[in-house]
Amino acid sequence: MTSQVASSSLADLAQHTRTAARDLGTRSTEVKNQAIAAIADALEANRAEILAANAADCQAAQTAGIAPALYARLKLDEAKLQSAIAGVRDVGKLPDPVGDVQIHRELDEGLILKRVTCPLGVLGVIFEARPDAVMQISSLAIKSGNGVILKGGKEAVRSCEALVKAIHQGLAQTEIDPSVVQLLTTREETLELLKLDQFVDLIIPRGSNAFVQFVQDNTRIPVLGHAEGICHLYVDRTANIEKAIRIMIDSKTQYPAACNAIETLLIHQAIASEFLLSAVSALQAKKVELRGDERTREILNIAAATEADWITEYSDLTLAIKIVDSLDQAIAHINTYGSRHTEAITTEDPISAQTFLAQVDAAGVYHNCSTRFADGFRYGFGAEVGISTQKMPPRGPVGLEGLVTYKYQLVGNGQIAATYTGGNARPFTHQDL
Repeated sequence: MTSQVASSSLADLAQHTRTAARDLGTRSTEVKNQAIAAIADALEANRAEILAANAADCQAAQTAGIAPALYARLKLDEAKLQSAIAGVRDVGKLPDPVGDVQIHRELDEGLILKRVTCPLGVLGVIFEARPDAVMQISSLAIKSGNGVILKGGKEAVRSCEALVKAIHQGLAQTEIDPSVVQLLTTREETLELLKLDQFVDLIIPRGSNAFVQFVQDNTRIPVLGHAEGICHLYVDRTANIEKAIRIMIDSKTQYPAACNAIETLLIHQAIASEFLLSAVSALQAKKVELRGDERTREILNIAAATEADWITEYSDLTLAIKIVDSLDQAIAHINTYGSRHTEAITTEDPISAQTFLAQVDAAGVYHNCSTRFADGFRYGFGAEVGISTQKMPPRGPVGLEGLVTYKYQLVGNGQIAATYTGGNARPFTHQDL
């Protein structure tokens, strides 16, 4: 499959996607769910072709010397594919986010206001590697009534083409126009997509810090995403050491390439020696490279951590360690160096836990559990389009609720504003219905 913009300009493609999305946005929940089920069936039917395409991508990427973290995101094995297809089916089971009446209010007799959720329109999603994002995002877009223009990384082009081919096959069996899901394949198209603010309503980048910052700097379209995932685990003075080690190992090694894996371990000085001497063998067994501040190196014979380590997303089996004097110092470090993604404390003191949860500035704040739970599927969203670290909502893993906006619908019978102004103004009733 060649680039889908070969026969027309990208602006024409985006306009076509927008038209198809408007139709999709009016479709019933049943029709959208049927489309999602058809996509899942088509992905199942094309499983061998998809896996073969991904294997070719992986082989080419290894030959080109791809970074280990990026390779981990690129690889789509049988288990990962089946999990993604299950996620697609789960999206079909979720409540429809479109048409939810958030406000239903009588302004005056016969003058009724509603605030009703509606689709955003067209999403532009750009990602490095991560072919599973094609399935997640396409199903979420359809369920929320949005069109989507996908642009995967060059290292995943065969995988993305095979996945979108299957998605189109599934949609062709339904009432939904397959052009609601489009695929771009070249860097030039990425740059052009960022200029299409007339047709694209939201850009969602998924990738490295430099990549996301590039997108943010080169578009006028609103951007939803996070520039990096610098996550921390703080081991408080009252932490249960066995529990804390289990959480630390999972948070760092379960999938180190993930943006919700920890990069820095903070430890209260009162428990530092006992904890580190107990934890080091578990870390060494997982082949984790350790770097520490001066006090940590008095306990462990490891490399010295520099200022750069506190601001680095390793996406690999490397962990920076710092000993702190207090909970306040741990919170200060996190709020200084963290990326507002996901932060965790392990402690048996409920007051310390509540202080941490309240004062740490992040989309996700956890107590006594792994940071790896920061995920739309694990939150019960079915899937996610990405994780947002911005202050304004949506924040954290973004599922269906982050892909809708709302409009105010006001229905009257000839009322005019002048009736409600001046000395003899008619009062509003403002009665919620």
